[in-house]
Amino acid sequence: MIPMSLADIAGVVDGEVHGDPDLLVTGGAYVDSRAPEPAGLFVAVVGERVDGHDYAGDAHAVLGSRATTAPTVVVADPVVALGALARHVVDTIGARVLALTGSQGKTGTKDYLAHVLAGAGPTVATRGNHNNEIGVPLTVLEATADTRYLVVEMGARGVGHIADLCRIAPPEAAAVLNVGTAHLSEFGSREAIAQAKGEIVEALSAGGTAVLNADDDLVAAMASRTTARVFDFGRSATVSWGDVELDDLGRPTFVLAYAGSSHPVTLTQSGAHQVPNAAAAAALAIAIGLDPAVVAERLAGAQPASRWRMELHQRGDGLVVVNDAYNANPASMTAALDSLAQIGARRRGRTIAVLGEMLELGDDTRSAHVEVGRHAGEAGIDLLVTVGETAAGIAEGARGVAGWQGDAVLAAGRDEALAVVQQNAAADDVVLVKASRGAALEHVADGLLTEGEGGR
Repeated sequence: MIPMSLADIAGVVDGEVHGDPDLLVTGGAYVDSRAPEPAGLFVAVVGERVDGHDYAGDAHAVLGSRATTAPTVVVADPVVALGALARHVVDTIGARVLALTGSQGKTGTKDYLAHVLAGAGPTVATRGNHNNEIGVPLTVLEATADTRYLVVEMGARGVGHIADLCRIAPPEAAAVLNVGTAHLSEFGSREAIAQAKGEIVEALSAGGTAVLNADDDLVAAMASRTTARVFDFGRSATVSWGDVELDDLGRPTFVLAYAGSSHPVTLTQSGAHQVPNAAAAAALAIAIGLDPAVVAERLAGAQPASRWRMELHQRGDGLVVVNDAYNANPASMTAALDSLAQIGARRRGRTIAVLGEMLELGDDTRSAHVEVGRHAGEAGIDLLVTVGETAAGIAEGARGVAGWQGDAVLAAGRDEALAVVQQNAAADDVVLVKASRGAALEHVADGLLTEGEGGR
C-alpha cells in the first residue's frame, strides 16, 4: 500500500480517527487477524458469526465501524470505506488495470496474465479467491507507487456486483472468458449470468478494450454493450490457437497466432482447457501493447501460481496425482476428466477420479452431477470415487453409460475416499481429485502424496 497516515485515510473515507492521526500505514489491508500485514490496516468486518472488532487488539491500525483498543478510523461501513480507499490508491498510482471475469478459467487466466505482465513491469494480481467487494480492494491495496499493472479477477453473485467492482478498480482492458452454469442457483439462467458478467465491458471507456471469447455466443454478443474497442480470442479470432498436442502428463503445446504471426507455446499445467485460458491472457496483454512474441515466450515459462488447480504431482513410486480441488462446476469437471483420460492414455495404469459435490447449481444440481458422471463413463475412467450424498449422482451417470467397464464407489466422506484410493491405486495409475471448495478434497490428494509407496 502507498504510505498513508490515519488522518489521510480518514480524509479519503470520510471517517473519524480514534488514536494517533499521524500513525503511518505502509503495509497492505487485511480482514483475517490471524494473517496480519506488518504496519498494515486491519479491516474489522462484522459477519454473521464473527465481529472483526473483537480481534483488533494487536493490529497496527484499524478501519472499523466503532473504536477499538488499536488506533482506528471509524466509518459507517468498513467495506464501503475499503472500496473508497482502494479507488483512491488506483487513482493515485496510475497503474494500468486489467480485469477479467467468467464462469470458469478466471484464476488460470489471471495467473498467466500476471506472469506475462510481470516481465514488463511490477505487477500485482488477485490472490486466492479475492474477487468480491472485499477481495478486489484488498488486491488493489497491495499496490505501491511502483506498481505498473493491476490484474483484477472479478466475480459476481448477482446483477450489479461487477459494476460496483469496476467503480473500485476501473479497467483499461477487460475480458469475459465464458458464460457457464457456475452459480446458476443465484442467477437462474445463463442469460442472467451473461447480463451480470457483461457489466465489466460496460464499465470501459471509449478508449478501453473489451476482450471477448468469440467461441461463446453469449460473450460474443457483449460487443454491443460497450463503446470500447473489441478484441476477441478463439479458435478463429483476432488471437487464436492451433496445432494443440499433449505430452505424457497432459501438458499442451500449441501455436499462438495474431495478425499473421505465429508463436509456439508449451504450458506447464495439464489439460487442453489451459489453452483458451492462455490465449485469453495473451489477448489481454497484446491488447494493451505487449509484443506477441514476448507474450508467447512468457506464457511458456509460467508456473502455476495458485494452489489446487490442476496441480501435477508424481509420488516416489510413480503414482501421478492431479490436485484440482480448489473449485468445480460442470464445465471444469468435464475438462478435468478429459485431462485425466488424456494422461491415462499415455500410461500403463488406470485412471481414478475422486469427485465431490458441485455447489450452487440450484434446480440443476442432480442433473448436472449425473451428466458429469455420464461424461466420466464416456471418457472411459476406470474408477470413480464419489464423495458425499449429492456427488452420488456422478456414479449414477457413469453406471448408465452403455459399455462402461469401470467401477464406481460411493464414499461418505474424505477419509473413506482416501482409504478406497489407497487400497486400489498402483504406481502406474493417475488420480484426479476435484470438487467445489466446500468439500476440501485437497486433503485426499495430500493423503495420497504423503503416503509414500502405494499399491493395490
